[in-house]
Amino acid sequence: MRILLFCLIIAQFSTCSNKPAEFKPGIWRGVIELQGQQLPFNFEVLKDASGYKVNLINASEKILLDEINVVGDSIDIVLHIFDADLRARINENSLEGSFYKNHDKTYKLPFHATFGEDYTFEKVNDHAASDFSGKYAVQFITDKKDTIVSVGIFTQKGNYAEGTFLTPMGDYRYLEGNVVNNKLHLSTFDGNHAFLFIAEKKNDGTLVGDYWSGKSSHETWTAIENENAVMPNAESLTFLKEGFDKIDFSFPDVNKNLISPSDEKFRNKVLILQIFGTWCPNCMDETKFLAQWYKDNKDRGVEILGLAYERKADFEYASSRVKKMKDRLDVEYDFVIAGTDDKKKASETLPMLNEVLAFPTTIFIGKDGKVKHIRTGFEGPGTGIYYEQFKERFNQVVSELLAENLTSTK
Repeated sequence: MRILLFCLIIAQFSTCSNKPAEFKPGIWRGVIELQGQQLPFNFEVLKDASGYKVNLINASEKILLDEINVVGDSIDIVLHIFDADLRARINENSLEGSFYKNHDKTYKLPFHATFGEDYTFEKVNDHAASDFSGKYAVQFITDKKDTIVSVGIFTQKGNYAEGTFLTPMGDYRYLEGNVVNNKLHLSTFDGNHAFLFIAEKKNDGTLVGDYWSGKSSHETWTAIENENAVMPNAESLTFLKEGFDKIDFSFPDVNKNLISPSDEKFRNKVLILQIFGTWCPNCMDETKFLAQWYKDNKDRGVEILGLAYERKADFEYASSRVKKMKDRLDVEYDFVIAGTDDKKKASETLPMLNEVLAFPTTIFIGKDGKVKHIRTGFEGPGTGIYYEQFKERFNQVVSELLAENLTSTK
């Protein structure tokens, strides 16, 4: 029955013969076609007695994919904890298929891959007409003419380049690519985000470029090299409205038990609220950090509660996504189902906040039950020194809250 169902799902790619085709172990170069552009990425196929595994590669990051089904000449690769798949036909040294986001029946992007190719945009060499290395003050301009301030950090060796962007909403994680024809090309594919950046350097050193994301999002961007470029204070963007000093809610956990910050479990403890979604790679970076941090620090009198805002309002769908993430990332702290990923609707679930500006957002509550700090966004491991600074500040805030004398009870 399962084989028959799989055949029906991917019949557009396959004759679905009984004998599975070989998914060749080794390095592959994948390409996702989006908005008339080609987004390249590399992945590594492994095979052992348990079956196939794939490592998605973005610069120094490897993301393990271990839910891979091969039936006949068809393959379905489940993309980590995300509700997304690569489905394709295996044709000896190539794959031909599509990238799907399953929560959206209209989301389908062409995908193909070639075995034995280990480059992204261009094979690495030691020559490039321009050097894009440096730190930049960046402005992204959306199609609605909104401006988003960012900091870009790029390194280049020969024509190989890596980097990332920090924005008030979070970072763009691990970007990798090449300098081709005097233009910087960077991309990432982490199983959910498909990002492509291209920019050229003008005579005055200014970068002018385009940014494509997924099926339809497009922005232009400009950048000026500036070693002193900084982001807005992440602890000032989201705040409590006048007249509020606490966060109050009652949301169901994954088993439908109602959870509130005033529960006995959190009494006289420091409580960290994580506003996030399992669809959000930045949120997953933060969850990995918090999961290990909680294991190391839970005996100090601190708790973490994740507030999940998922792609669908359906409780069973949302709780299943959270349960999978919790299991895959080995997270010991608790989660509640708070709403959907629409920021306006998410803001309505927490009316004491000015708004839910970004996923993730982290709220620090003192032992007296009052909100002490709110941090918008997250600087993940792809940001290098900024990630180290985030961890230092995170630990500083928690230590200060734990040291506070309790003057009132919840």
